[in-house]
Amino acid sequence: MKDAVSWENDVTTNTVKIAARDVQVHYGDTHAIKDVNVDIEDKTVTAFIGPSGCGKSTFLRCINRMNDTIDVCRVTGDIRIDGEDIYDRKVDPVQLRAKVGMVFQKPNPFPKSIYDNVAYGPRIHGLARNKADLDDIVERALKRGAIWDEVKDRLQAPGTGLSGGQQQRLCIARAVATEPEVLLMDEPCSALDPIATAQVEELIDELRQNYSVVIVTHSMQQAARVSQRTAFFHLGNLVEFGDTDKIFTAPEDPRTESYITGRIG
Repeated sequence: MKDAVSWENDVTTNTVKIAARDVQVHYGDTHAIKDVNVDIEDKTVTAFIGPSGCGKSTFLRCINRMNDTIDVCRVTGDIRIDGEDIYDRKVDPVQLRAKVGMVFQKPNPFPKSIYDNVAYGPRIHGLARNKADLDDIVERALKRGAIWDEVKDRLQAPGTGLSGGQQQRLCIARAVATEPEVLLMDEPCSALDPIATAQVEELIDELRQNYSVVIVTHSMQQAARVSQRTAFFHLGNLVEFGDTDKIFTAPEDPRTESYITGRIG
């Protein structure tokens, strides 16, 4: 653990959005995440890579307290967003998840209209004063999700009727509708075909102008294409973290090199 002075210095640097110190995650007796320390920058795409079961999705879910929903899961350590301890008892997880949006592996639109999918978050968080406000929020979110032009004439059609790639972009629009500051993506392209994947990757690159984006991916090629920073996880440990180019061309840890060259994983 850092002392108070050095912690203060860390979180007052302009670029750090999420600061994690000494994070441990246990599922019952299983120690899933061990001693993770990392600073995630604002307006940057950070990729978490590593073999299946290495802890990257578990750590991602710590950032919006999704692990709270698992009875046997225990998270310790310190995670701060803009210097605020997100595990403080005063923090409402529902409000936190408005600030930290999440997109899952499989597109999961609600069984509602395209409009209502996007309007759901702003409605429950009271972000719109009237219907005109809500209309504006929905349009802005669908534009940010790069799907407005495809759906603007059928907003009352069911979201589940869209193609897989469109559903995932709708889910991204739904996630950004509450004006989050951080966007978490857990393998957002693994269920998509190559064309839809390319569209979502292009969208991720645009989203980093406004958000800190953290993406878990099994695809090293995808991490290399979309991220500026990469974290390599192995057996619950954060092995190496740095600029994506450096991680892929000159990793410092032999385990990172073994994973990138295909010798482990």
